[in-house]
Amino acid sequence: MTSTEAGALRRLAPPARRFLAHRKGVLIRLALWSLAESGQAFLVGHAVARSVDEGFLAGDPRRGLLWLGVALVAVLSGARVVRGVFAQLAGVTEPLRDGLVRHAVDRSMARAAPGGPGRTDRAAVSRLTNQVEIARDSFAGLVLTLRSFVFTAAGALLGLLSLHPALLVVVLPPLAAGLALFLVTLRPMAAAQRRALAADEALGEHAASARAALRDLAACGTGPGAERHGADLVADAAAAARTLAGWAAVRTAALGVAGHLPVLALLVAVEWLRGHGVSVGALLGAFTYLVQSLLPALHTLMTALGAAGSRLLVVLDRILGPEPEPEPEPEPEPEPELGSGLEPEPEPASEPESGPSTASAPAAAFAVHTAAAPAVELRSVTLSYGVRAEPVLDALDLRVAPGEHLAVVGPSGIGKSTLTRLVAGTLAPSRGEVRVAGRVVTGRPAAELAALRVLVPQDAYVFSGTVGDNLAYLRTDPCPAELDAAVEAFGLAPLVERLGGLDATVRPAELSPGERQLVALVRAYLSPAPLLLLDEATCHLDPASEARAEKALAGRSGTLVVVAHRLSSAVRADRTLVLDGIRAQSGTHAELLGRSPLYRDLTGHWNS
Repeated sequence: MTSTEAGALRRLAPPARRFLAHRKGVLIRLALWSLAESGQAFLVGHAVARSVDEGFLAGDPRRGLLWLGVALVAVLSGARVVRGVFAQLAGVTEPLRDGLVRHAVDRSMARAAPGGPGRTDRAAVSRLTNQVEIARDSFAGLVLTLRSFVFTAAGALLGLLSLHPALLVVVLPPLAAGLALFLVTLRPMAAAQRRALAADEALGEHAASARAALRDLAACGTGPGAERHGADLVADAAAAARTLAGWAAVRTAALGVAGHLPVLALLVAVEWLRGHGVSVGALLGAFTYLVQSLLPALHTLMTALGAAGSRLLVVLDRILGPEPEPEPEPEPEPEPELGSGLEPEPEPASEPESGPSTASAPAAAFAVHTAAAPAVELRSVTLSYGVRAEPVLDALDLRVAPGEHLAVVGPSGIGKSTLTRLVAGTLAPSRGEVRVAGRVVTGRPAAELAALRVLVPQDAYVFSGTVGDNLAYLRTDPCPAELDAAVEAFGLAPLVERLGGLDATVRPAELSPGERQLVALVRAYLSPAPLLLLDEATCHLDPASEARAEKALAGRSGTLVVVAHRLSSAVRADRTLVLDGIRAQSGTHAELLGRSPLYRDLTGHWNS
């Protein structure tokens, strides 16, 4: 058992004891029905032995048939016993389900109550439906399996002892050896299953991402590295599969030892047993105990214990375990300077030169030093979508000066949209710090973020209302002259006239994607926020409309960061940031053509 499972067991033991202590009556009735099952197992083998020894071999067929009738009655009574067992089982499993549902609801309500954490409980539906049902079914299966094995085994072993003690000498050693070997495999096989699952997930994720980015891998020159990483993942998955197969073989051997060796041992020892006074009927009864009662119960126990036990432990810990702690805000790190180890970045003549970088990760550092705080600043920012996932951004340092127009380019899936979400404060970095106008954006309330920046995504949002309300949504009390100037600057006058003027009602479904984007861009233009972030926000515009919109936005007072959809956006920018997954470079269009193979490849792609 792993330390995680041991901790879960320690947490769950007290509530489990309290739950069972309140249901002593149900447990006693369940034990009584189980005793009846134990008696049934005892009677079947014992009646078979007596029918042979005292009936057929003794020349009394009537007596033999009478004992066989007793065995038949015992077998038929099994249906009544099973019905009684299931009736009492519901008295344990249903209260468990109800208690888990109440606990899950209480936890979700506590989050939403005043003074609570206030975080959205996204797992509430899963806990109330799937996880609770898994817990109930797994608990019921464990109770049935363990109860059946204990009482059936007790009845069968007592039957063997009643027939002749020598039978236990033959049957018990292989039975105990197989059961012990099975118990030994539980912990390492569970660990091997987790490693195999993790390796398989990592390999599948790598294959999916590589398949979707073949052109990008070639453009970035990272194909060999991705191939080596894939080969390592395949090797890890193969090693985990071999380990799991090895333990599966040991478990199969345990099932064979416990399930078949007692019968073989009994066959081999017939002559020895006959020499010690074991009758033919006793031998036949012993075979009946093994084949009909003991070995099936043992096989069911071995099959169900590993899967149902681990599943129940995990689910109960998810439902009853402690609330996960929110991730702490990253500690401020020393301010990085321009990265060394990269190709030199040209700076404006009036700016002082920067010293060597302290960052050791493969991402680049960019600095535009001004007397005021940078409009955007990333300090060793790393972002990974998952514990085992490769970083999308790795220790990235970036500075954007107030009033600067920066374009961001790179292959699909390289992290351009992730960068804009980090700067906008809608995504928290795994490590590092993101500042806008000198303020940390991670964890800042939405109202404060809205005063710092505006993010325009690919799919623009237009709501049902007037044209003027849509355009001035981010601006309080705009004057008509400002609205008219913005409409004229973006070439939106024909659309406004077609809709019936600024006071006309907008029906979003009747606008084309390009028209919705223009409305959203004018809205961002009128916002007082000092930073505009465009995440391919001109993708539905034709080149002329895109040029006009970007010219208007660049002329606005403030800073503009554009995730480029066309090469022309990079050409128009003051500086372009190229992300390629290994290193990042910045510079003008001409500079990057001379020193960035990826930028040249992207340029050819755009031009074609």
